[in-house]
Amino acid sequence: MDNDRRFESVFSKKVKAGKRRTYFFDVRRTKGDDFYLTLTESTKKFNGHGYERHKIFLYKEDFNRFLTSLEEVIDHIKRELMPDYDYEEFDRRHEEWESRQDDDDDDGRDDDEGDDDDDKASEDDMAW
Repeated sequence: MDNDRRFESVFSKKVKAGKRRTYFFDVRRTKGDDFYLTLTESTKKFNGHGYERHKIFLYKEDFNRFLTSLEEVIDHIKRELMPDYDYEEFDRRHEEWESRQDDDDDDGRDDDEGDDDDDKASEDDMAW
């Protein structure tokens, strides 16, 4: 049973990124009651059967350097390589999409109708 506890997620954050890609940030517990972060990119396969997953394990001793470097690289892209790009575009699109999803949920349709099945199936398939 202690082995199961080791893989238990004590905190999770899910970030949907378009129709096929989702990122998961999971804080997990080690055998010694320490914590680490798993970053998972999950991409729905083109044939629609299953997912490809890529994981990064990030340990506390690397948090600061990882975050500093990630911010530095993103800032470089935003300021030097693509300064005129509207980086909030995708946030607005996602908010609009969520708003439409909320409207669809409120329109009286059964949960089994429409495109929501794909989203629910993918969320169920993602539980690990």
